[in-house]
Amino acid sequence: MRHVLALRAALCGTLALVASCGWSGGEETGRLPGAPVGVTAAPGSATSVHVMWNAAGRDVEVYEVYRGTTLVKEVPGSTHMVDVTRLRPSTLYVFTVRARDADGRLGPPSAEVRATTPAAGKADSAAPTPPGHPVGKVIGSRAVQLSWSASSDDRGVLSYDILQGGTKIHSVGGSQTATVVTGLRPGTRYSFTVRARDAADNLSPASGAVRLTTAPGTDDGRGTAPTDFRASTRLADDGAYYLDLSWVPPRADGVVTEYQVQLDGRTATSLVFGGEPPGDRATYGFYVGREAGVTLRVRIRARLPDGTWGGFSAERTVSTRGGRP
Repeated sequence: MRHVLALRAALCGTLALVASCGWSGGEETGRLPGAPVGVTAAPGSATSVHVMWNAAGRDVEVYEVYRGTTLVKEVPGSTHMVDVTRLRPSTLYVFTVRARDADGRLGPPSAEVRATTPAAGKADSAAPTPPGHPVGKVIGSRAVQLSWSASSDDRGVLSYDILQGGTKIHSVGGSQTATVVTGLRPGTRYSFTVRARDAADNLSPASGAVRLTTAPGTDDGRGTAPTDFRASTRLADDGAYYLDLSWVPPRADGVVTEYQVQLDGRTATSLVFGGEPPGDRATYGFYVGREAGVTLRVRIRARLPDGTWGGFSAERTVSTRGGRP
């Protein structure tokens, strides 16, 4: 028990990316909403930009979206995306997002994101062809994976809209033909379609519908867990032991920036990647003390863009070894 307490103290004092250092995993209340993270902006057409962000907490009533210093959109706290329209072609825009709670308290702005709308080009009234052969796969009780065949267009497809029922819930770039939708309800039947959009804002007819029913109840979220998780210890020249972790981030409908590390079955800490989060493979190492012969069980999970925690990675067991490296 002594080495576990010492390890927790070391983690709180040395992690450079710490977002929280509680052992219960509970959320604090009474604070202002946090700054939304994982904000992205991508052109939807020559006159629109699609802005997305991760959920900033459970108590958010409204998100405010700013173009520069101008408030351009307000959306409910359950929504994490918006299309900003009536923009100019070939123009650079800067966007930020702020969260507001039910008491009207406004949190700090997110980091700025930039997007440049493409040129309008010559008059274009030809819509892309519908996305073809859409298929889907259920990932446990809260997520599904969708894929489709690319549309064609005389000027090129700029983006794809993903619709749930008749409501747009996401947008991906024109070179992308797959996505993962999270934040769904267990045991619920959903219908998804996809539409292609070109730079002139011409929309294709909708693809065929993909009908999927999420698994009932709760599950371990295995489909939303980090994969290829690896852990090892090393002994530094100063006689201290470090735990080195690496993993492949889960695929999700947005940007994954936050992870939670568990040691010996209990939450040790959460870490948040600033700037541009790793996409292909993430790595992180931190101090775990100076005692040799300590065995640790470690696993990790990601906070998904919808604000929920994904599944845990496979658990790895490592030991601090005696002797020099």
